[in-house]
Amino acid sequence: MKISFHGACRTVTGSCFLVQTEQSRFLVDCGMFQGTKFSEERNIGQFGFDPKSLDFVLLTHAHTDHCGRLPKLCKEGFRGPVYCTAPTRDFARVMLLDSARVIFNEALAEDRLPLYLDKDVNQAISQCIALPYRREKRVAPDVKIKLRDAGHILGSAFFEIWVKAAGRERKLVFSGDLGNPPAPIIEDTEFVDGADVLVMESTYGGRQHESAALRLKLLTQAIIESVGQGGTLMIPAFALERTQEILYELNSLVENKKIPPIPIFVDSPLAIKATEVYKKYTSMYDAESRALMNAGDDLFNFPGLRYTATPAQSKKINTTPAPKVILAGSGMLAGGRIGYHLKFNLPDPKSHLLIISWQPKGGLGRQLLEGAKSVFVAGERVRVRAKVSAIGAYSAHADQPKLLRWVLPMKRPRPGHVFVVHGEEQASQRIADGLAQKLKLNAIVPREGRGYEV
Repeated sequence: MKISFHGACRTVTGSCFLVQTEQSRFLVDCGMFQGTKFSEERNIGQFGFDPKSLDFVLLTHAHTDHCGRLPKLCKEGFRGPVYCTAPTRDFARVMLLDSARVIFNEALAEDRLPLYLDKDVNQAISQCIALPYRREKRVAPDVKIKLRDAGHILGSAFFEIWVKAAGRERKLVFSGDLGNPPAPIIEDTEFVDGADVLVMESTYGGRQHESAALRLKLLTQAIIESVGQGGTLMIPAFALERTQEILYELNSLVENKKIPPIPIFVDSPLAIKATEVYKKYTSMYDAESRALMNAGDDLFNFPGLRYTATPAQSKKINTTPAPKVILAGSGMLAGGRIGYHLKFNLPDPKSHLLIISWQPKGGLGRQLLEGAKSVFVAGERVRVRAKVSAIGAYSAHADQPKLLRWVLPMKRPRPGHVFVVHGEEQASQRIADGLAQKLKLNAIVPREGRGYEV
């Protein structure tokens, strides 16, 4: 059996892993490389394998760095099933149609063919087969799978995979992205008792997040400080998961009168659509969220909250007197409506940019966190006088202690191979070193494009 790595190696985005058994060929995830724009060279380029040769795809969740090249895969001839949860299928439709729109506009501006179109998205979604958690399914003569709750976003999964070869069965586990419990709305990450081969993420392999209590305290302080100064609090947030998590906590703060009444804007058409999918799957919420919903508390609607879907509504936000809070895409400050608000508010010393998501090296968010006094926003140089801070605990990814704790119960069997992916090189290496030193496991950080016999 061979595993080859075609993304998310010594970097965070582009998850795409090929497994070749004696009888089957399949992918785990087919994500987009992300940075300054969608159509980076690595997304445009060839996969490194023939999409037509694949039997099926296992999709861990609907973040674009895990599903973003599925339409390209189908466009190039893949016609097998894509196994995922029902929320992942619905979220993927929303996320990929939005990606197709951005990709088309980029291609138009650069006078070239787009990476894929709406019809390719629709083809990919038509191939999705929704499966429940914790139920085994045979997907090939020599392969059976089980989805477990990764606790990362609603519907996210890690895969247990059993492959029969040479008269014996071996177990592979692909972590996808692991959650950062306790988190609002979603269930905590499940554990697994063993694996022969483990492929695991390491996004925050070199970090330890603040506690959940501290993150709420820091968010509350940021809002109260903005109110006191009469400023604007900008929170760039991923449309899927991060926006809904922040809304959950804002709902609690508003209804319990922990913050003054102020306008709170969700300025992201994509986040609005994703929130509608959240409302469809309340049965998958954690016990606390279900109890609130059953008691009549709409987690995504509270006094002062305004959803701004249209460009005209968005432009009116900056004519609304401060203090106010703006949640806008994108979480990495690359695209989305956040750029418009940054240009308007970064020069204002009363304003505050609160970053709650991982920021890529060289990206606008990383520059701001590192203290840049001026930055380019949508091609325009903007002076930075606003306060810039970050809260790491809002990450939907497990930090280093939680990653190591997730591997600890894997004893039946203990992993003979551990591949550490989906992290910047230093973070991945820290997890690999921790697994080797603390758990005595054979852990390596793979190279992109390389195959490993296991």
